[in-house]
Amino acid sequence: MAIFGTHFLIYSTNPDADRAFLRDVLELSSVDVGRGWMIFALPPAEIAVHPGDATVPPNSEDAVTGAAVYLMCDNLDSTMKTMSAKKASFTRVVEAPWGTVTTFALPSGANVGLYQPKHPTAFKR
Repeated sequence: MAIFGTHFLIYSTNPDADRAFLRDVLELSSVDVGRGWMIFALPPAEIAVHPGDATVPPNSEDAVTGAAVYLMCDNLDSTMKTMSAKKASFTRVVEAPWGTVTTFALPSGANVGLYQPKHPTAFKR
């Protein structure tokens, strides 16, 4: 099999502001594919299948299943401080069995999860 990567989509009501956030706050490198359309590099990824219910709608008109985006970090407190200095804001931190978790909002209002995992990761670091 020749799968070589994963491409996540975040649907946004303010794509320019969200792209600036990914570039300036998260400091993700990117390529410009034309007309200001940026594709950002992500750190290694893993995928898990969680139970859901049929009321979760697909993300787009092509009926691709919906997905939640969580970024992982080694030290949640330190990562939050760094991002807060760049004007990111967070929900309260929650201790879950699988990690220490918060979310932050992109300028458009789209929420992204951020957590320090307590579980083994599926990729080598």
